[in-house]
Amino acid sequence: MIIFDNHFHVDPFKGLFLEAVKEFHKAGGTHLNVVYKSAHDYGFEGVKAEDFMKAMDFHISLVERINKETPVKAFAVVGVHPAEFVHLAEKKGVEYAKNKVMKALEYAQKLCLEGKAIAIGEIGRPHYEVPGEIWEASIELMKYGMELAKEADCAVQLHTESFNEEKFRELGAIVKEVGIKPYKVVKHYSPPLVKVAEEVGVFPSILASEKALMEALMQGSRFLMETDYIDDKKRPGAVLGPKTVPKRTKAFLQQGLMDEETAYKIHVENPKKVYDVEIDE
Repeated sequence: MIIFDNHFHVDPFKGLFLEAVKEFHKAGGTHLNVVYKSAHDYGFEGVKAEDFMKAMDFHISLVERINKETPVKAFAVVGVHPAEFVHLAEKKGVEYAKNKVMKALEYAQKLCLEGKAIAIGEIGRPHYEVPGEIWEASIELMKYGMELAKEADCAVQLHTESFNEEKFRELGAIVKEVGIKPYKVVKHYSPPLVKVAEEVGVFPSILASEKALMEALMQGSRFLMETDYIDDKKRPGAVLGPKTVPKRTKAFLQQGLMDEETAYKIHVENPKKVYDVEIDE
């Protein structure tokens, strides 16, 4: 059985790295979207565009190691986290930071076009309060990332503040404005508003908690599952542990809360459609 975790971080310095991936596999996981963390997490300063580019290359090398050294099939997602932009804007000014991040996002697009990564992300808006100028610039960068993804015909994974129906509709208007395919915009850490997300042209990635998954399944199967595993030994199991997606999927199947057809849709058909990747049987 194929089990796909849509948003999973690895950290070879602070985390378990390959051990976490092996735990995912042992629990029944087969495929992973490994999402870029931050230049700083990877040992780069995060002040110049080149710092982000080197961090993305380093991230790709980690994904290559997962594919070589574990039975799991891993895909790379690369971008510049909104918190990195905020940090740089506070340090060097909004215009400087915007310019550097745009260049870095163009490099992320290049990696997608070369087939080294399958999506641009996580990009978007900070999940905490920032000055208006930084907030507006974050939205500009999010749109720019979407435009680059549209050009490359790849997906984009979004990190944002807490979402509700109103925020989804606001995001839907941006998706429409940019003209990117509706199933190519993935809202990571999405609330289980599956119907609303479909209506506005966004693909939700639902945290694999029991409550969120129950609510999502009541509205259909047009979503992905994720742990947003952080891979930090000081914060074990944050946000959810590496085994959660396979364990939760199997438990729901055993309890009759999910049938095999639905599991196949979530773990095989949806990732194939969104990311245009081969999910091997």
